[in-house]
Amino acid sequence: MAVARKSQTEVAVLGALSVAPMTGYAVREAIRDVLGHFWSESFGQIYPTLAGLEGRGLVRREDRAAPFELTGAGRVRLRELLSEPVQRVPPRNGLMLRLFFGRQLGPDACRELLLGARADAEQQLAGFAALKAAVAAEGGPDSPYSLITISAGEHTARAALAWAEESLAALPAIAQPDTAVAEPAQPKTGLPETAQSVTTEAATTQPETAQSETDLPGGEQ
Repeated sequence: MAVARKSQTEVAVLGALSVAPMTGYAVREAIRDVLGHFWSESFGQIYPTLAGLEGRGLVRREDRAAPFELTGAGRVRLRELLSEPVQRVPPRNGLMLRLFFGRQLGPDACRELLLGARADAEQQLAGFAALKAAVAAEGGPDSPYSLITISAGEHTARAALAWAEESLAALPAIAQPDTAVAEPAQPKTGLPETAQSVTTEAATTQPETAQSETDLPGGEQ
């Protein structure tokens, strides 16, 4: 995993330098401000990565104060890395984790989470509109590709906004006034109540078997 992470950092750094020569600080700012809507990179990894790339002859600079620029070998390496299969990362969404266990959290807290998600989506859409205008005004050969990624962000934000609105509208119907957390009347099986009643009836007519382990659906155990 560490090797894969390192190669992904190299893609971000080499890719930034393929647009224009930059100092280490400018590379850091470019990754944060330009790639930030779809890619995050630890600032603590950028400078060591630049030093490693320089040592391997993939980037160079005239002196320590000069900007880094991509070498021919660096451009070849960037294309090699970009040609590798996309690395899938298991999702970790704290909002969804909380809403999944929303009965324990309570309807009011869930509503606040959804209102926050709606506000975030609206803010993201405004940010994408400003970014799109800046990229279009700047022009350049990389602009059409940048606009494709911005469009993806806009679609994602619009979908998140629609989901938040839909969920806020549905919440009153599923959040009953008496949803205070209480101990379940039956042993927890992880099944819906109808399925629990079936298994309870079966247990009264069949020999007892070893209890099966029940996992939480989805996510990490």
